[in-house]
Amino acid sequence: MTRHSLTLIKASVIFACALPFFILVARILGLGSLGANPIQEVLHTLGKTGLNLLLLTLAITPLRKMTGLNWLVTLRRALGVTVFVYILLHAVTYIVLDQRLDWPSLFVDVTQRPFITIGMTALLLLVPLAVTSTNAMQRRLGRRWVKLHRTVYLIGILGVVHFFWQVKVTTFEPLIYTLILIVLLGFRVRDWLARRRRTLAVSKP
Repeated sequence: MTRHSLTLIKASVIFACALPFFILVARILGLGSLGANPIQEVLHTLGKTGLNLLLLTLAITPLRKMTGLNWLVTLRRALGVTVFVYILLHAVTYIVLDQRLDWPSLFVDVTQRPFITIGMTALLLLVPLAVTSTNAMQRRLGRRWVKLHRTVYLIGILGVVHFFWQVKVTTFEPLIYTLILIVLLGFRVRDWLARRRRTLAVSKP
């Protein structure tokens, strides 16, 4: 994989990540329909796109190990930052357009509606990951950077639970997301157990 090819791949991935946003903007400008409830449609599109990209980010390591394509790791930062942007826009849409900056109502929603509490928690956890996503911060934090960015697994769980609880009627869609998350986390658990067995084997006299 040459540097030029990798640059083209990264640019293509960033464009693909931004495409749902461009399409949404076009629909807002009247080049498509937002349905009977435009605000909810915007909320749903931004949130679901962010969740899709989050699961794709979690899939990078398993895909790299299964395919041997180590360059896939270089896509994680772009995907992660895009996840943060979509989820942030999702939250801003909720606060500004849905709740119209009604802070007392927002406080009640965040503290008394579990799926909103979980969603806001996931956003807050994404903030330090986005802030520390640069090479400079990675060097400055050292091993702590790795530990910090492992919170993405918790964010993935919170995101899927938020989506699952947000759906008023049980459908197959949130179940599919849950299954995908279980599979992706299962890879991590399997790898952790394998490393632990190797460590125990080495430490035995």
